[in-house]
Amino acid sequence: MPRVPYRLLFPALGAAWLAASVAAAESAPRPAIPPGYAPAATGDERGLWSELQDYERSLRHSSLRVRAEDLNAYVSRAMCRVAGEYCNDTRVYVIRNPGFNASMTANGIVQVWTGLLMRVASEDELAAVLGHELAHYTQLHSLERMRRVNKAMTTGSIVDMGLFMLGVPVPVGQMAAIANVMAFSRGDESEADLLGVRFMAQAGYDPRAAARVWQTVVAEEERAVAKREKPGVFSQTHPDARARIAKLRGHVAAGFPRAAADDGGRQRHVAILNRHYHFLMEDQIDTNRYGRTEAMLERHRELGVTGSLIDYYLGEMYRQRGEEGDMERAAAAYRRAADGAPPNPEAHHQLGYLHMKAGDKAAARGSFETYLSLRPDSDDRAMIEFYLEDLQ
Repeated sequence: MPRVPYRLLFPALGAAWLAASVAAAESAPRPAIPPGYAPAATGDERGLWSELQDYERSLRHSSLRVRAEDLNAYVSRAMCRVAGEYCNDTRVYVIRNPGFNASMTANGIVQVWTGLLMRVASEDELAAVLGHELAHYTQLHSLERMRRVNKAMTTGSIVDMGLFMLGVPVPVGQMAAIANVMAFSRGDESEADLLGVRFMAQAGYDPRAAARVWQTVVAEEERAVAKREKPGVFSQTHPDARARIAKLRGHVAAGFPRAAADDGGRQRHVAILNRHYHFLMEDQIDTNRYGRTEAMLERHRELGVTGSLIDYYLGEMYRQRGEEGDMERAAAAYRRAADGAPPNPEAHHQLGYLHMKAGDKAAARGSFETYLSLRPDSDDRAMIEFYLEDLQ
């Protein structure tokens, strides 16, 4: 994918701002490898690439890989736009994992967890994370990390590292070894932050989005701590978030003082969330980390995700949490979802079960009948009809 000329992306920008932007880009580190980079014929790097190629073959067939064409196209386009001349060196895999994470291997495998898509608020914020990972790749940080993993482990390093990156549990001893060496150094992270901003700015994205991503991480972790929930993977391997926010803000303010928000990027992201919200939020609720889930639902409502979807999954969260008063909260949320625009048919389904459990046969019958009228081809139609007979 050819790099889009900067002047064509923002034709109305003034010369002064462009000059300042170029200056900020020039102050950032420069890529250590050219586009099309390949390892030398001899040495450990060639062997590591070969192992990663084997891993990628298994990744293509993984049950955790998301195969929705529109979602993959959205992430891949953002990756190529950020990568510019490095686009052909990257292969994107969206992985079904509710954690907040992304990674890029030394041979260009880009993994984006679905939990990341649920937390960023726009294509600009997604681009900020992708630019950061691309920077690790172009600075050979990813290669050095692989070497550390190999050195720290005796067998199965690439396979176990790949499982770790997918979010699949590995043996405790191996997991500890991988976690200790997977984290980049502070110097590497700082370098990737600045170079990542340069990549995204050159692609025409709003560079202020980089700090906003970290604000989301901090806010979620604070809420998780308040709810006594475990820290997320990304925050464990990326320390000093507040310091990085301040540094990113200063860097962007100096070099990009008139950066403009991209409302189109936000709308594109919300459209993706709306189309795939069911499996994305179901995975999040199944983590049983309700503080994070509630915060995420609140952010999505502010972002503009369809309100009846938000209310339905608030109901699901309350129902699954099951604390005192949660069944009443769930029923109220389901009713809002059922009456929303557009109405959520699944809410009638869940209301039917709640009413049936509470012994209100008439209300249960009404909810189930409404559900079947809206979902005549439902997979559980036979079961619902059985309940209806029993509710006469």
